[in-house]
Amino acid sequence: MYARHFIFLPIFSLSVSENVQRLGEDETLSRFDAMPYLSFFLSFFLFIFPSFQLSAVTRPLHAFPTLNYLPSSMKDPAEDQMKSRSALQRSKDLRRRDKRRSQCKQDKLQETGLDSQLVSSACKSLVFPARPGYGQLGTKCLVKANHFLADISASDLSHYNVTITPEVTSRKTSKAIISELVRLHRNTDLGMRLPVYDGGRNLYTAGLLPFAYKEFSITLSRDDEGTGGTREREFEVVIKFAARVSMHQLRELLSGKQVDTPQEALTVIDIVLRELAAQSFVSIGRFLYSPDLRKPQQLGGGLESWRGFYQSIRPTQMGLSLNIDMSSMAFIEPLPVIDFVAQILGKDVLSKPLSDADRVKIKKALRGVKVEVTHRGSFRRKYRITGLTSQPTRELNFPVDEKMNMKSVVDYFQEMYGYTIIYSHLPCLQVGSQKKVNYLPMEACKIVGGQRYTKGLNEKQITSLLKVSCQRPREQETDILQTIQENNYEYNPYVKEFGISIDSKLASVEARVLPAPWLKYHDTGREKEHLPQVGQWNMMNKKVINGSTVRYWACINFSRSIQEIARGFCQQLVQMCQISGMEFSLDPVIPIYTARPDMVKKALKYVHSAVRDKLGGKELELLIAILPDNNGSLYGDLKRICETDLGLISQCCLSKHVFKINRQYLANVALKINVKLGGRNTVLLDALSWRIPLVSDIPTIIFGADVTHPESGEDPCPSIAAVVASQDWPEVTKYAGLVCTQPHREELIQDLFKCWKDPHHGVVYGGMIRELLLSFKKATGQKPLRIIFYRDGVSEGQFYQVLLYELDAIRKACASLEPSYQPPVTFVVVQKRHHTRLFSNNHDDRNSTDKSGNILPGTVVDSKICHPTEFDFYLCSHAGIQGTSRPAHYHVLWDENNFSADEIQSLTNNLCYTYARCTRSVSVVPPAYYAHLAAYRARFYMEPDVHEIGKSRGGRSKDESVRPLPALKEKVKNVMFYC
Repeated sequence: MYARHFIFLPIFSLSVSENVQRLGEDETLSRFDAMPYLSFFLSFFLFIFPSFQLSAVTRPLHAFPTLNYLPSSMKDPAEDQMKSRSALQRSKDLRRRDKRRSQCKQDKLQETGLDSQLVSSACKSLVFPARPGYGQLGTKCLVKANHFLADISASDLSHYNVTITPEVTSRKTSKAIISELVRLHRNTDLGMRLPVYDGGRNLYTAGLLPFAYKEFSITLSRDDEGTGGTREREFEVVIKFAARVSMHQLRELLSGKQVDTPQEALTVIDIVLRELAAQSFVSIGRFLYSPDLRKPQQLGGGLESWRGFYQSIRPTQMGLSLNIDMSSMAFIEPLPVIDFVAQILGKDVLSKPLSDADRVKIKKALRGVKVEVTHRGSFRRKYRITGLTSQPTRELNFPVDEKMNMKSVVDYFQEMYGYTIIYSHLPCLQVGSQKKVNYLPMEACKIVGGQRYTKGLNEKQITSLLKVSCQRPREQETDILQTIQENNYEYNPYVKEFGISIDSKLASVEARVLPAPWLKYHDTGREKEHLPQVGQWNMMNKKVINGSTVRYWACINFSRSIQEIARGFCQQLVQMCQISGMEFSLDPVIPIYTARPDMVKKALKYVHSAVRDKLGGKELELLIAILPDNNGSLYGDLKRICETDLGLISQCCLSKHVFKINRQYLANVALKINVKLGGRNTVLLDALSWRIPLVSDIPTIIFGADVTHPESGEDPCPSIAAVVASQDWPEVTKYAGLVCTQPHREELIQDLFKCWKDPHHGVVYGGMIRELLLSFKKATGQKPLRIIFYRDGVSEGQFYQVLLYELDAIRKACASLEPSYQPPVTFVVVQKRHHTRLFSNNHDDRNSTDKSGNILPGTVVDSKICHPTEFDFYLCSHAGIQGTSRPAHYHVLWDENNFSADEIQSLTNNLCYTYARCTRSVSVVPPAYYAHLAAYRARFYMEPDVHEIGKSRGGRSKDESVRPLPALKEKVKNVMFYC
């Protein structure tokens, strides 16, 4: 380690402070104010000149987040000197992870400090921490992974730019044009080269083409989706040499050198490996689907599932690895349109007229779907549906000439095609452009096969799809191996052209099974301590370690069918809570109140006020709500009103569970009630005996964060961010949570730290991190001296941006509390949406699998299939229930706490046993899991009309302001309300 010295700081800070002053006078200053502007500018300067030698102040820089973020007027004069000394001492123990490239340029800096080009430049200069070594803890074993070793040629590849005129927007058409070009010119102009093409502007070859620039004229016959006809079009194609794609950096990475991932080289290999399959399969991202892999299964509502596979090339410790995984996807059945409409409506449409609601449902389901006509024999023109007529077919007329002579659709089809429309009471499909709308009778159209269903599935369809795609590990492994064999890479002409070979065997990987942690329960129970077996246990003979007290509770029954048994259910639930170790009054404050589901607001307010009146102003502590099994928006409305309006803690129970009372169900509900009211269910024994490394030694706060995005059919809706943080130490079991809206599909959490200018109070600081730090201090009496941050839902392509932005926000939040307050941070990304699967080395060995045939809970892998240099690991912390278990992938992006591999893996695994809602270890570390639950809950807080307002506006731009969520009541946000 070395120190960098600053001589320019006094001069530089003068010019910046003038800018800050100027910015401060602007009343329209953004919420980021001047601090991020200053800090990001300083950070960027130091990224550009990492070796700049300066002399007045000495400070080690292992990355920009260690800068101070407060204006100079807020700092203690001695702070810089003290901080630099402590940072210098700390830097001696840090690993050499501060290597930076200095080839960063930036012309412009926006006030927010988050200009996308600047982030991109800074990203290139940041290196994630190197792996500190391999874990040793646990019982060693062998597992198989769905990774296949890939060998590549050492030769560089060639990249060419492709320009097609007139411009083509369809990737399918672009590929067809280049495919025709290759067919015609491969043996001549292309010099026998077989190129691959990405469908956009990029074409790659295994060697140089005979030219650097060439124009081609290509004639293509294709369907016209507007008119339905087939026509020939001529295209001018220009192929121009762009650059060599070097394989050197990829070889360096695979050899274990810490270099940036050569994304272009990996992309080319991906394109090569999928080129042949994409010609016969339906290609969706990195997935390939075909109805021939397995017979399509009906999902209901005119949908069917197709079997397919995922394919991606990855750099790993064993070399390049091809990751193959099985997948199922919903496709639209190739049915006659009338049959499809009957299925989505669930009723006969041949004789009964359609309601307005039916028309809306049909229009939504059919818009954008491609159909072919069936009334012209073997001539099957194809069209894309743009809408649905508001009138039935028998009432539709259209002009046949410029004199506006009208003809009915029924007469036109009879005279033109000799086709008699039978179901003239149904509306017509609208196809073609808006300028020239064509009408097609439903009965004369059939849906074209191979169209993915992009809208949301209902619960029944989701259940059917999960049932189809759910496979035991042995079956999944067999299907993956069969896919590798059928892909036949050895004889693939594109793979051969580029000198790639793929092994046909699953990777054999060394793994370890981490021991389960001892759990502590209350001393009054028969079993005070417990060691879980195979990732699960129960509450028999145990009492929760900290039972909450419920003196005042009430029940609302929204289900008519169970009025007689609701009281009996409540009594049994109360008894279970008491057995579990809670103090719980036997009787509700007022008799069970029965209400209609559409009167939820009125019922809640009545019960709330009735209890308050009876108790002389005291508040209701718990509301139990019994809901119908199919309750529509009732659950969401109830949670929104309780948590943002009335400040009530509620527990919902479905009527099917009330009918058939199950003790395990009651025990799980009791656990949820306990933590919602501030209790603890269990605690790690090591936490109470101060034995958790890098947690028990000093006050430590553990954060979890996630962002949930709306489904593809909800384009105008905002994304929801949630952050939770532990509120107890050393137990690290209770988590308070905060939520906020942010622009549509924005992954960076915007409200981690905020500062704004108040006309009366000057600069005001806020944000979720700051509020949760203050909450920790209030709850424990100490400020956190270490931060562990688990971040869920980040793809690999977003690692740099998320780390730069969110670590920066954490730093600023800490500095806003106290200028010298900068606790060390460990930032870990948690990924579940990956495609690595781990299988037992011997499926018949019962000692190496759980009951479902999956690998044992606690299985951790940090070698061979993991990143060549960075600090990541796969952890299967849960026991499988059905299907094949998916391990969580943890990637340490920042580590100032210097965790060893064993320490972070063991901590993460042990925390998975503290999940509050059940007596099982869970698949994702609880703080990340809780953040996901809180974000999902917050979607109910949006006003009911938000969706409709967004749709009527036709979408929302990212820059448009997002309506904030209603604030959580104080009583709610300090407990685990989201459980």
